[in-house]
Amino acid sequence: MSEPQAHPVRPRFSHPIEETFARILDYYGVEWQYEPRSFALEWDAQGNVTVAFTPDFYLPQQDLYIELTTLRPQLIRIKNRKMRRMAELYPEVNIKLLKRQDLRDMMVKFGLDEEASLLIGTDAQT
Repeated sequence: MSEPQAHPVRPRFSHPIEETFARILDYYGVEWQYEPRSFALEWDAQGNVTVAFTPDFYLPQQDLYIELTTLRPQLIRIKNRKMRRMAELYPEVNIKLLKRQDLRDMMVKFGLDEEASLLIGTDAQT
């Protein structure tokens, strides 16, 4: 395992869970990029992109995109639809969706109990 190191330039994260996830990656020396690429999912009649998807993280050493969500299960329908569309259009792209419970479990595992408790009962992310 490589030495823990901070990411050289801290991006402005859209949600606190993204910053916590980045800290875990940094601690374990996992190289990451924040929102490095958007994928077109739908187009209008003129060929303009009308729906795109930008995964939160890319882990180059694993060739893996990570999307985080704190949406409540009943509100995750749109994100799941985008994930299915990604699989249809970009089958070569490895992407994993980490949901609220996955994130809570990971935080507890890594001793981030205080951050994990913040996910319990939080409002849905927009």
